[in-house]
Amino acid sequence: MNDTPLPLAEALAQAASAINQGTTLQETLDAIVLATRSSVPGFEHVGISLTHRDGTIETKARAGDLVPVLDALQYELREGPCYESITTQRDVLVDDIRHDQRWPRYAPRAVELGLRSQLGLHLYDDGRTIGGLNLYSTSSDEVDPDAVLAARLFATHASIALGHARKEHQLTEAIASRKVIGQAIGIVMERYQVDEDRAFQFLVRASSTSNHKLRDVARELVQASNAAARRG
Repeated sequence: MNDTPLPLAEALAQAASAINQGTTLQETLDAIVLATRSSVPGFEHVGISLTHRDGTIETKARAGDLVPVLDALQYELREGPCYESITTQRDVLVDDIRHDQRWPRYAPRAVELGLRSQLGLHLYDDGRTIGGLNLYSTSSDEVDPDAVLAARLFATHASIALGHARKEHQLTEAIASRKVIGQAIGIVMERYQVDEDRAFQFLVRASSTSNHKLRDVARELVQASNAAARRG
């Protein structure tokens, strides 16, 4: 932890710059957790958790050795400020966790690891929780109200970064799907001597009958066609 915290305005400017510099999502999230730890007083360990469609939660970025340990403990026990902030879509503040009764399995083990207070802020995109910004203190039992306000600003930056990445991923997937479906339509047109509309309907029926997504049916057809071409 730095002895001289980075001024909040400067740290926020750096975080915003990281989002817009064309860096990778990982580089952006790493910059955000480092800036958060440098600027938000009282917290030595900061992490960003990301939720997946299957319900699992992953620690995506961290600053501080305790982050993966405490994060993993909450994921395993399915309780704790980090887990609760993500699953209930609200921010969770914990002063003096030694005397907090809300998480009877997590709190004692976290205290053994040196935790004294914690802040869990949920990250969201289009109203949907997509992860959390988690701050851990091993030096103070009380969370400064100004620290909460500052942390929420960084949570907003993390939400924006994750939202951008999610939309870019969806766009990439859409483009890839359209490409492979177009290739599959071409294969069906050539193989069965039908027009584009009938070839598309062929794929739709195959998708419905097999209970597989259209793009998966198309991808399988293209892969089979390519494999046959390689065999000569």
